[in-house]
Amino acid sequence: MPLLERLRNDFVVLRQLVRGMPGDAAHAQQLQAFYGPQAAHYDEFRDRLLPGRAELISRLPLCNGARIVELGGGTGRNLDFFGERLAAVASIEIVDLCTALLDVARTRASGRMNVRVIEADATTYRPDRAVDCVYFSYSLTMIPNWQSALTNAWSMLKPGGSIGIVDFCVPMISAIKVRALQSIESTFWKRWFAHDGVRLNPDHRAMLRQLFPQNEIVERRARVPYLPAAMVPYYLFIGQKPLAS
Repeated sequence: MPLLERLRNDFVVLRQLVRGMPGDAAHAQQLQAFYGPQAAHYDEFRDRLLPGRAELISRLPLCNGARIVELGGGTGRNLDFFGERLAAVASIEIVDLCTALLDVARTRASGRMNVRVIEADATTYRPDRAVDCVYFSYSLTMIPNWQSALTNAWSMLKPGGSIGIVDFCVPMISAIKVRALQSIESTFWKRWFAHDGVRLNPDHRAMLRQLFPQNEIVERRARVPYLPAAMVPYYLFIGQKPLAS
């Protein structure tokens, strides 16, 4: 893509980010107002903003014929990260509340018979049968009632099923860093993301560990577009629902 066109597209997205998430409407209406104007350029910009998605998909322990639900799936961009494994999947249900993003997802899913795009709430949607895997890709922090989203994900999983999360996070306390400086950094990221409806909360990982005691979690950092000095923290979580549940 020519540089000038890319800058123009980025401007559309950045303008919405500066305006922030509207706060005087129902959640679905907030999402539509925020993402609608930038939906056509969403993937291009988020590919540089949202790290770790391809790694998350590659690490999901999927068997042939797996049934999968993505909660907060947006444009369906993560379908592209499955590669050849997508053909071996029985079904993927992409669930989201934002009509504008789901329109992009429907275009992407066209011709893929094992993919369904569903407009629904991640806290209440249930597939018609238990599934092998549920994952959230930069969506858990966007869901106001995230506790219900996680318990809903747990409930729709088969015993032994897997959950995957990649999302921004509050940095873990490190003995190497001065705690006061780390507190300042955490406060900065919380306020910076909150403007756009992203709620960083260390309780996310605490609840994940409680629901899925068999797990693997890593924290990493990535650069932010147009903020070259900033390194935003994010984490990947892979957990398994207990067999006796």
